[in-house]
Amino acid sequence: MTDYLSRARAIAGELSEMRRAFHRQPELGNREFQTAARIEAYLRGLNIPTRRLLDTAVVARLEGKQPGKTVALRADMDALPLTEATGADFASENPGVMHACGHDVHMAAALGAAKLLSQRRESLPGAAVFLFQPDEEGRGGARRMIEAGALEGVDAVFGAHVSPELPLGAAAVRYGKFYAASDTFRIVVRGKSAHAAEREKGIDALGAAAALATRLIALPGEVLPGERAALTVGTLHSGTAENALADRAELTGIIRTLGPEARALLKRRFRETVEEVMAAWGATCELELRESYPGVVNDDGMTALVQRAAEAALGAGNVRVIEQPTLTTEDFGEFLIERPGSFYHVGAGCGLPLHNTGFLPDDGAAAVAAAVHAEVIETYLRG
Repeated sequence: MTDYLSRARAIAGELSEMRRAFHRQPELGNREFQTAARIEAYLRGLNIPTRRLLDTAVVARLEGKQPGKTVALRADMDALPLTEATGADFASENPGVMHACGHDVHMAAALGAAKLLSQRRESLPGAAVFLFQPDEEGRGGARRMIEAGALEGVDAVFGAHVSPELPLGAAAVRYGKFYAASDTFRIVVRGKSAHAAEREKGIDALGAAAALATRLIALPGEVLPGERAALTVGTLHSGTAENALADRAELTGIIRTLGPEARALLKRRFRETVEEVMAAWGATCELELRESYPGVVNDDGMTALVQRAAEAALGAGNVRVIEQPTLTTEDFGEFLIERPGSFYHVGAGCGLPLHNTGFLPDDGAAAVAAAVHAEVIETYLRG
């Protein structure tokens, strides 16, 4: 059996240098030109061919010398519009942009896995495809990569995220529903203005909007009792005078659900509730309900494979099973709609939360993740 962790630690300095280069020069979604060029240059040095999709997406294919299946590993590339406050000597040199979600580690880990596996290509069956994805933090690059052909010929797909809940050297898997689907909404309520002393002559758009907000916030508990879901009204704007009924109000917010059935049910009751409240208040409205990420639902068989592989790489005592899904979201779920696979966590060794301006995973996280990735890929290809 290959000791991928020892081999990954042997190249830890190289992976750290790569991670720090990504961290110093973070780029926002769909602008990852320098990042993509750095990825391509490293892979060329490993004699792994690459191709571009969507201007900044990079797809690399490592062919084993033996026939077999094809498996993909995804790493996201984009940074966040935040001003870094880590104090690191390799802190962002791009003002107002930083890798606050660990994508710098994700890329370095995927490149590390590519190097580890390239050293075994003579005995490796099948092929490993490395998907470097833009715009995970924005409108979602996963679906556009799929539409551009990134999964052609791929049999299964895996991905991972660094987790501040896990110490360095640990990994975690989650069976079934893992990350939430998200849908954003905008509702413009139309009423009729009138003097506050003569409410009967008008239609109170603000009152209708406030009543609607109260009803909507309570919906998840009514519609999905015992399940994790959240509906947030993030903004409510209305009114111009203290002694007049508002003739317009606008609400915006987000719905988070776990799994396609819960998503469909809550969205249906959301629409029905809007109609009910508008009818009760005599108001009308314009409703925009926009689908965002589909959530992450892991395949149980592929997750069991990841668990076995991670235990082989790190030791059984360093691999956990996550008991509760999260209501945060991730567009890796787009890949899982198309192919079986699993999304897992690797320890960041940093206690600060994701998207915090001080978030800085341990430098050794990339080597640990690279070892797990390589073990997962080889386990799948030899299965």
